[in-house]
Amino acid sequence: MSESSIAAAGAVAWRDGTVAVVHRPRYDDWTLPKGKVDNGETVPAAAVRELAEETGFRVVLGRHLNTVRYSVYGRPKRVDYFAAEAVGGRFEPNEEVDELRWLTPEQAREILTYPQDAEVLDKFVLLPPRTTTVLLVRHAKAGKREGWSGADIDRPLSHAGLRQAAALRDLLPLFGAADRMYSAPPVRCVQTIAELAADLGRTVRIEPSLGEPEYVRDPAATVATLREIASGEGIAVVSSQGGVIPGLISSYARESGLDLPEVRAKKGSLVVLSFVHPGLGLVAADYYPSPLPKP
Repeated sequence: MSESSIAAAGAVAWRDGTVAVVHRPRYDDWTLPKGKVDNGETVPAAAVRELAEETGFRVVLGRHLNTVRYSVYGRPKRVDYFAAEAVGGRFEPNEEVDELRWLTPEQAREILTYPQDAEVLDKFVLLPPRTTTVLLVRHAKAGKREGWSGADIDRPLSHAGLRQAAALRDLLPLFGAADRMYSAPPVRCVQTIAELAADLGRTVRIEPSLGEPEYVRDPAATVATLREIASGEGIAVVSSQGGVIPGLISSYARESGLDLPEVRAKKGSLVVLSFVHPGLGLVAADYYPSPLPKP
């Protein structure tokens, strides 16, 4: 991100069929809650923090809705918006926001000041607010194969990979506390989510079909495994490999009728998969290439 640009994040916060809109006395406008990304902060973290500061509510992020771009005094500004379930809290008027209203989407659209906010809301209402989430990560960086004398399956994370894993430990809970955690067999895959599992008191279940050898042998079985994981209760975290993730997501998207651009999977990256019932169709696959804040 260049020094002259402004990054911000916000959300359509929802609960019980209503969404949050806020009034800012400084501008005398009604908007969706949002705010600037701080130095050393990821965009999802900024969205959660700003929602708490402006509305008083804790939120759990869901799918990415839209990116709005405009200029502020000649400086380009980018705002990323998420769907976000309000899971607790209470509004208190503050310096930035003096009123919060929970309205139906139709009512909210009527009072929003800016057309771009209405466009974000339109994206939100295209799907049910509650979706099933699977957090699919590619293992973090590991030491090079030529520098490892043991079996490749035992190759551990490098120092850079441990840093990525620590960042994922902070990033993943923004999308909800994982109820279930799965990993391909390689040590580097398990290591990538092990500390988060310890934080949550979860056991990482080793699933061979999420690994490259089994995927190459029977890709349809891996798709079936993902469907089974998505059908479980609550949020699931899956740690897999670069030879699996792009093809797995692309196959599931085709089955669901979802048109996706080229699916990528850098080491340490996250794809937030959103499914809807009935049929567990894939409706969104939001790619986060790095768990680390942009420099």
